[in-house]
Amino acid sequence: MMPHRASPAERDTTRFPDPVYRDTVLAPLFEGAKAHFAGPLRAINEAHAVMLAETGILSEAEAASLLTALAEIEAETDPASLPYTGEVEDWFFHVERELARKLGPDLAGRLHTGRSRNDIDHTEFKLVLADRLDRLTDDLLALVDAVLAAAERHRDTPVVAFTHGQPAQPSTWGHLLSAFLETLFRAETRLRAAAEGLTRCPMGAAAITTTGFPIDRERMAALLGFEGPLLNSYGCIAAIDYTTAVYGAVKLLFVDIGRFVQLLDHGSKFETRQLYVPNGFVQISSIMPQKRNPVPIEHLRLLSSLACGRADMVVDTMRNTPFADMNDSEGEVQAAGYAAFDAGSRALRLLAALVAAVEVDGDAVADLVDRSCLTITELADSLVRAEGLSFRQAHGVAAGVAKAVTASGGRLSGLGYEAFAVAFESAVGRPPGIGEEAFTRFVSVAHFLAVRDRPGGPAPAALAAAFDRYRSEREAIAAALAARRSRRAAADAQRHHAVTALIARAG
Repeated sequence: MMPHRASPAERDTTRFPDPVYRDTVLAPLFEGAKAHFAGPLRAINEAHAVMLAETGILSEAEAASLLTALAEIEAETDPASLPYTGEVEDWFFHVERELARKLGPDLAGRLHTGRSRNDIDHTEFKLVLADRLDRLTDDLLALVDAVLAAAERHRDTPVVAFTHGQPAQPSTWGHLLSAFLETLFRAETRLRAAAEGLTRCPMGAAAITTTGFPIDRERMAALLGFEGPLLNSYGCIAAIDYTTAVYGAVKLLFVDIGRFVQLLDHGSKFETRQLYVPNGFVQISSIMPQKRNPVPIEHLRLLSSLACGRADMVVDTMRNTPFADMNDSEGEVQAAGYAAFDAGSRALRLLAALVAAVEVDGDAVADLVDRSCLTITELADSLVRAEGLSFRQAHGVAAGVAKAVTASGGRLSGLGYEAFAVAFESAVGRPPGIGEEAFTRFVSVAHFLAVRDRPGGPAPAALAAAFDRYRSEREAIAAALAARRSRRAAADAQRHHAVTALIARAG
């Protein structure tokens, strides 16, 4: 039987809240506030009470009573089990109602002096985003460590690099991983820039234009772990670029992650086989016993897409909304956006584990290099240096070798010199000066890699220099993250001390 829904005629639409409004708007908001904003609101209430006492707006006795009651409410309340009854509009008013029950409406109401839910909301949102961003950076840093360790371990491990979906040149797995590592560093730079937008406190803006009470905005910011107040009071409640910057940076991180996942997917296919995914990351088909399915790679693609899509949802929801305090940028969309962090964190942790475990199938790589003539570019380069040819002339000789080998279905190591001698004499009009031994060296993977020792190349010295730089960049990320956390931890300790001292003096 379908549940009965009251018609408008059966409802008392003059009383707030209307049951439908309660169930479709207020109850979900209440649940989101319980889950995400109860802690930040508590910190804001504590800081505001301390500031009101320090500025003389409230007496120390009044502030102490408020702080004591707030602590009691926290101890007595289990937010997770608290249902929404519609008796109050939202979580903020739930706390204020509980204060009124303990202290009476007059004293309870004094806590709201000089502030509004507008500046409270945006302060809560910044506090939660800062914490979420730091936790995501923890996972990103763990991925950086995994990629850097794997890159160093595989600095000399050849792999085939593809362009346009086709085998192009040999490189090393350490070199390819290093390219991905640099994208992670750039992604962290964007995340860190977004974090800077969370360091200024909206408290003191009140509803729009600040307040006539002599509040101390600098003190509020310090007690909550911000670097200072956000200056313009209208901007405090209207500007939401701090949110779009965060989610824009999150989206771009997972665009990069998703593209690297595609590289893993391609490299681990049976047809390519240069990357071996260990059994711990493989599921066997329920009906085809020979089939190894590296499904974590698929889950990485999915999780990266979910993180991108959910981040995009937040930014798109705020697009073309008025430059004002609007619900489009507030509690419900903020809470919905946290799912981007959840999916993203799962992706980063899974990718770190997978990168650490993946190995390179050296036989498959060697076979693909030989069949595809991938070192032929270096043959052309070597002919310029050893035979004095122009590069375009040398390129034509090398192209003739590759064409002859691939047309015969052979291998560069088997048919190469014979084809080379024919192609050289045809193009140059004389026999080559280099013999088979020199030719074999010129087309070897080891030689190909060794001579590419320019900065950023795969040669051992070039990679070693890059790894030194990467370790420094990794330490800079860790230091910036620690500094952000240290500032907030110091603020929490300062606020706790101020609360304790104020209650002690009043007692």
